[in-house]
Amino acid sequence: MTDQPLAGQLALVTGASRGIGAATAIALAAKGAHVVLTARTAKALEQVEQTIFDAGGAATIAPLDLTQTDSIGKLASAIGERWQALDVMVLNAGMLGSLAPVNAIEPREFAQVLTLNVSAPVALIGAFDAMMRKAAAAKVIGVTSSVGRTPRAYWGAYGASKAAFDTLIGAYGDETAQISRIRTAILDPGATRTAMRAKAYPGEDPDAVKAPEVVADRIVAMAIDGFPAGHRERVG
Repeated sequence: MTDQPLAGQLALVTGASRGIGAATAIALAAKGAHVVLTARTAKALEQVEQTIFDAGGAATIAPLDLTQTDSIGKLASAIGERWQALDVMVLNAGMLGSLAPVNAIEPREFAQVLTLNVSAPVALIGAFDAMMRKAAAAKVIGVTSSVGRTPRAYWGAYGASKAAFDTLIGAYGDETAQISRIRTAILDPGATRTAMRAKAYPGEDPDAVKAPEVVADRIVAMAIDGFPAGHRERVG
């Protein structure tokens, strides 16, 4: 079996400047995929891109703010001019927002959370649907949280956004399963050493939870091996 099973494939990873997104981009490239990296911070993306290049991989950075959904259509057009198909989409970008009781959720911040965590993934799916339908076996992997399924005090805003995210990814999977080769999956990374985790649990020892690379390895395995329609799993 080749050590480059994703050779010739194109992958798009959102939130690729750090944490799970960066680790996933690096791991996908190590298996042969050309990875398009998106996030707001160009400098951080350049560092991830350089890591990929240094390891002999291929990547393209696309700095953009996914809350500006008009930019997503422009990104899709630019990518579509260079590649015919999109094989892997990893929807990882997300915003925690403030942890607060529901009766104290700040409307403007809540709108921002919903825009990045819900509206942007919908826009990405819409913009890249045609390219994914041209792939031999396109895979959409959405990175979620357990609070999307199990409500938790003070996590209402983020949990609501992830519940909506999960529902939309699952619905898209149902819509495409019988008429295309697109498959969708929801991946809950569990407790992972990320900046978002540190913000939510400021007193936690980072070494007490798993590294982003553990989650990245699972995502890459899913990209290589595939998964059944409507798949959902938790790592660790």
